[in-house]
Parts: sequence; structure tokens; C-alpha cells
Amino acid sequence: MQSTSLRTVNVTRYIQPLREGGSLPALAEADDDFKYVLKFKGNGHGIKSLIAELIGGEIARALGLKLPELVFANLDEAFGRTEADEEIQDLLKASQGLNLGLHFLSGAINFDPVVTKVDSKLASQIVWLDAFITNIDRSAKNTNMLIWNKELWLIDHGSCLNFQYTWTDWEAKAKSPFAYIKEHVLLNKANQLKDVDSEFSKLLTDEKLKSIVELIPDEWLMWEDSEETREQRREIYFKFLSIRNKHSELFLNEAENARKTLI
Repeated sequence: MQSTSLRTVNVTRYIQPLREGGSLPALAEADDDFKYVLKFKGNGHGIKSLIAELIGGEIARALGLKLPELVFANLDEAFGRTEADEEIQDLLKASQGLNLGLHFLSGAINFDPVVTKVDSKLASQIVWLDAFITNIDRSAKNTNMLIWNKELWLIDHGSCLNFQYTWTDWEAKAKSPFAYIKEHVLLNKANQLKDVDSEFSKLLTDEKLKSIVELIPDEWLMWEDSEETREQRREIYFKFLSIRNKHSELFLNEAENARKTLI
């Protein structure tokens, strides 16, 4: 299995805001000459949305699903001073340091379930992933999937790991089903969930999950709304994922039952 690591790039040019995102992501260029969809830690949803994006995305990659490369994107304190839009300038000022970039897939188009058919195995894999990471944002209204080079690519996992926004009873939430799976755009195609569960739950070893959680930068764990240390918070993320994986039958059964109502 590939090692878990992310490159770090320095943002050199702010190209344009992507207004369709509620957190004001942007298209930007970095010092490696690649373009990225930049997710800012100073966004209205806060730093936890970047942690969700990082963990959800790297779990998808560990499971063999296609996802654009994620990179840590460093914003220098001088960056954005000449930006005319005050809202964007405030966002850039609040996002100095490490942010998260998603490699920009030039020419990609949004996935349309009416136009593109997804085979049942891949549909089952994506449904399992989203039930595991509690991703509420893969509905018909907003699929967060792209077609690029005739293949399906996953993007935008910032709305997963909902437990972190209350940060209480996290162990109970790890063992809970995921009712929002009934809204999943691929649920009706996901008829191989049990086979996928057997495969994926074995791939996500504690060692792999811990290596993904270790990617969270220390500066992303410096919150003021709880008393744990950074390492204690990191450990809670790991334990949540580990416990949830070991009790996958709970969210698997929820998905199976939800799917029966669609058939």
C-alpha cells in the first residue's frame, strides 16, 4: 500500500473565486506551476471543514477511488494585499499559513447521473465510503463528482465527519448508522455493498487510518472550543474512524434498508 503523505506548495497567484462554493474556494496557481482549487482555513465553515476534506479525501484514495491530488498550500502573510475585493482580502488574511489545495482537473465536467451510467461495483464503493465518513454532500442536487478523461473522480469532502462540530459523544456517533445515505445519488445502483464492505473494512487497517490522521497539521488542531491537546484531538479522530470501521454493519444495514425503498 502506498505511503500516506502530501506535498506542500506555495501559492503564487490568486486567479478567481469559485462562487458556487459556500466557503469561497478559489482557483489559484502555485510555485510548481500547477493550478489548484484552494480551500481556505479562514472560510466561514472553519478549519474543521479542511480536516474533513483532508481525511475524507485521503480515505477515498486509500480505498483506490479516483480523487485529484491533495496538497498543503501555504499562503504567505503578504499574499492578497492587492486584492480589490474586501471579502476576499479578509479571507486571505485569515488564511495565512497552511491551507488545502485540490489539483485542478482542466476540462472536467460535472457528473450527471442521467448522462453517465456508473457500474454497480463503483457505485457501491462510493456509497460505502460516504456512509463511513458520514458525507452528507453527494446528492442528486450536488453530486461532488466529476468526469475527467472518461473516468469518475470524487471531489469536495468538506461536509463529512459531522461529529467534529459538536465534539461530544463521539464514540456513540462512531457506532451510529447514517440516515442521510438515503439521499445518495448512487444508492439505487449500489447492489454490491456487502462485498465492498468485506473488502474496504480490511483495507482500512488501524495503521492506515492512523497514518491519514497523522497528516492533520498541528496548526489545524489549535481550537479554542475544547480543552484537549492537539494530540488528544488527533487521537479522537483516529478512534472515531477505527471504531466506525469495526462496526461497519451499522451503516451498511442502514444503506441496504434505504436502498430497498428505492427498488
